[in-house]
Amino acid sequence: MNDPAARLEALLALMSALRDPVRGCPWDRAQTFATIAPHTIEEAYELADAIAGDEPARIRDELGDLLFQVVFHAQLARERGWFDFADVAAGLHDKLVRRHPHVFGHVFGNTAAGAAPDLARAWDQAKASERAAAGAKGALAGVAMALPALARAAKLARRAGAVGFDWFDEAAVRPKIAEELRETEAAVRLGDATAIEEELGDTLFAVANWARLLNVDPESALRAANHKFERRFAAMEALIAARGWVVADLDAARWEELWVAVKAAE
Repeated sequence: MNDPAARLEALLALMSALRDPVRGCPWDRAQTFATIAPHTIEEAYELADAIAGDEPARIRDELGDLLFQVVFHAQLARERGWFDFADVAAGLHDKLVRRHPHVFGHVFGNTAAGAAPDLARAWDQAKASERAAAGAKGALAGVAMALPALARAAKLARRAGAVGFDWFDEAAVRPKIAEELRETEAAVRLGDATAIEEELGDTLFAVANWARLLNVDPESALRAANHKFERRFAAMEALIAARGWVVADLDAARWEELWVAVKAAE
């Protein structure tokens, strides 16, 4: 059964069976949109991790897990009479056609087909029109609260920049970062925990803006930094074991010695 449509039909039938009120799985029957949502987010991150690791077999598996999340949500919606998987697919198809007039215009009667537009600007304009049609008010409307804070900061700044509220260039952000750092340090000197959190948040927001203007995804950059730290820390632990040291006995100078050794070995 290698036909994609047949495979998808089988998956949808399986999902329906899992949710069968009499013979279905008790766990699957008990789920709601709210209880499944955290799993959906987790699966998206696991897919991103597999992609970062360049692991084809795992990417395939994680894509399947993420597809199952979509199928699950569509089944929940079908049971409520809202929509079904076919509606989801149709909506996605129509939206992609609408956002790619330079590709599909010759098929759907758009005279812009074949042109060479500013694709990023055209995409943003299409999304803004969709948000307006849906009743969203303001350039920042609809930026998901569930996004990781760093990614959301970059997206908010990108939305604001699209309507003209932006820095001249990446160099202009550097003084702002320095300013926010000074304000954070001042809050630290005062011992004001609320102000420290606020000013540190402003600093992170400024850094996210800098990353955006440098054409760097701040979430990806931080994820890579996390992986690098994990790798180096594991290497330090290996050195500790090889030297017969005890972690609890190590002072700051020993840790620094280990860190320098691990970095030098890379």
